[in-house]
Amino acid sequence: MVEPGDDALMAAMAAGDTDAATRLVRRHQQRVFGLAMGILGDAGRAEDVAQEAFVRAWRHADAFDPRRGTALGWLLTIARNAALDALRAERSRPSEVLDVFLAGLTAAGQAPDDQAVQGLEVDRVRAALQALPVGQRRAVVLATYGGRTAREVGELDAVPLGTAKTRIRDGLRQLRRTLGAEVGTEAHDATEAEEAER
Repeated sequence: MVEPGDDALMAAMAAGDTDAATRLVRRHQQRVFGLAMGILGDAGRAEDVAQEAFVRAWRHADAFDPRRGTALGWLLTIARNAALDALRAERSRPSEVLDVFLAGLTAAGQAPDDQAVQGLEVDRVRAALQALPVGQRRAVVLATYGGRTAREVGELDAVPLGTAKTRIRDGLRQLRRTLGAEVGTEAHDATEAEEAER
């Protein structure tokens, strides 16, 4: 028997078919959980987020448009947003944010040589980040890895918007000097765009 494709399962889910939902969960639960685990760094929280992601997908299945991307991509976007929501709600300690970020840099399934080279790069990034003041380190990681705007960083750390922007900007400048590379340009560009709007 030929298994229906993801698009067919999504259409059936949108029509209220619980069997289609079950099949979609079984097919993609490992990937959704893996993404949540990479962001949260805790299996229990990742399970909760994965479950929440599938619940959101069930509720909004009719919003899925296969012309705009794959069902898996859509599910992973929902899971990423749910994981970031969980991080935001918990106001993780700075060290936790850094640990989660660094854990996400190491990809499983690589050849040993690639892992060794990547390990050296991770060590370089870790040292550069740890050299930053705590506020800057947290702001940079939240903005670059967590996808937060300067406004969201300010809300998470209970600091004024201007302080959050300064922390991101100064932290990225220091990382560029330390690592000798263009790092975090998207976060810097987003911060500058926010400043231009004011």
